[in-house]
Amino acid sequence: MKKQRTLFITKAALIAALYVTLTFLSASMNLALGPVQLRLSEALCILPVFTSAAIPGLFIGCVLGNLLSRAIVLDVIFGSLATLLGAVGTYLLRKRPLLSLIPPIAANTLIVPFVIYFAYGDRTLPLGLLLLSVFLGETLSAGGLGVFLKKSLSPHRERLK
Repeated sequence: MKKQRTLFITKAALIAALYVTLTFLSASMNLALGPVQLRLSEALCILPVFTSAAIPGLFIGCVLGNLLSRAIVLDVIFGSLATLLGAVGTYLLRKRPLLSLIPPIAANTLIVPFVIYFAYGDRTLPLGLLLLSVFLGETLSAGGLGVFLKKSLSPHRERLK
């Protein structure tokens, strides 16, 4: 039992570290924050299909990634909650391959634009275009890159549980 708990914590920590690293990589290209986002780390949102350890891993990774970047407190809170909701939704839909991609895209599309628009006061784009921008970025990263990651990891499914 203790070995399983240690393995769970280790997987969650590795996923959190990967999320932070990929968020910083995205930030180095000015794609992690702001009205146009393409966070490479969001590709990891498919990982709850393989292991429940991805849920706390993604959440903690998002909290740390936002805290260590120039995100404001409301972004740390609500952006991380969007990732948590997406991860839980992906886990619940893990047996439905295409549907499992929807929760992170939906959660981020419905939360992040409002944080950018109201909390940051960023009016670079009208709210409607901001919703579209976040949706497209999330679809590319969580959807497109997530599908690629899922296909790459599927042969190793049993080892990832």
